Amino acid sequence: MSENEHEAKMARPRMAAGALFFDESDRVLLVEPSYKDYRDIPGGYVEKGESPLQACIREVHEELGIMPTIGRLLVVDWAPNPGEGDKVLYLFDGGRLSPDECRHIELQADELCAYAFHDAEELPGLTIPRLVRRITAGIEARAHAATAYLEHGEAPQAAS
Repeated sequence: MSENEHEAKMARPRMAAGALFFDESDRVLLVEPSYKDYRDIPGGYVEKGESPLQACIREVHEELGIMPTIGRLLVVDWAPNPGEGDKVLYLFDGGRLSPDECRHIELQADELCAYAFHDAEELPGLTIPRLVRRITAGIEARAHAATAYLEHGEAPQAAS
């Protein structure tokens, strides 16, 4: 196989990074994008030359106007999309936002309409199934000081 053929077979996934934030009642923060018909977590695409953690920090600041400490990686999800190709999504622990930090949130007006904290049981009625699975895995990983690997928001079956 020539170098060009080998290069052509390599995946070039889009990457995105987001954060799970919680309030004092351990509810999850979701944002309401103006361009989607479901709620999402704060975050966005990784830019060229940027690490997923750097992208998460940048996106949270752009979308929410705050600079909280972003903690450890909770989830990596391989989630290809027919329209966009291969995607790898990183979910970081944003920690617990205090009421004071919440008062300083200023939504990115051209992208976000609102934000609110929600109990995990509410998520299926607010967002798409694969994101519910990713958030749920993130909540569990956070509780167990673990990191989850997912494919389409689900733990893959063990290879035999």
